Amino acid sequence: MANLAIPREQVHELAEACSDAGDAFQSSAGRLLKEQRTLSRFFEKNFAEMGPVPGQVSLYMLSVVIRIFEQVGGRLKKVNGQLISQSASRIQEAASDCPTDTPFPEWAKSVEWRAQPHILDEVIWALYEREDEEEKEEEVKMDDGQSAMIYMMLWAAVEALDARWSPPSNWAPEA
Repeated sequence: MANLAIPREQVHELAEACSDAGDAFQSSAGRLLKEQRTLSRFFEKNFAEMGPVPGQVSLYMLSVVIRIFEQVGGRLKKVNGQLISQSASRIQEAASDCPTDTPFPEWAKSVEWRAQPHILDEVIWALYEREDEEEKEEEVKMDDGQSAMIYMMLWAAVEALDARWSPPSNWAPEA
């Protein structure tokens, strides 16, 4: 069973703090990816399918997701290979039901059983919905197929991370 959702505003603030930190976030990102090596390897294995630049974007976004869990507090255990495989299989099964006449972001948001839906909605926002005036010059634009693959991988990662996360004992989020 999934944990209670981290509030949307908190997720957005934490994600933006990573972005605003720029290069200063890189050392934290490296540490986080090293601590969750099984997840980072899962992403690296998929680089060939998505290409090197989207692959690096996906690793960056994974580090932001891990950082959100870390910043909220509690205990985050390492994700093992079995858990990420189970999560990825569950996500692939859900994706097989994605209607072709529904935009991917709309379908993804409609899946009710997603763990930490506000984190996943932040991913959708970053990949699909960010306004042009908010985009920074150094940000990479990806096609919808690459964005969907990154989302699906991050969805599996969020499911696995949520399963290994114990929120702080006094944690009572407000939706």
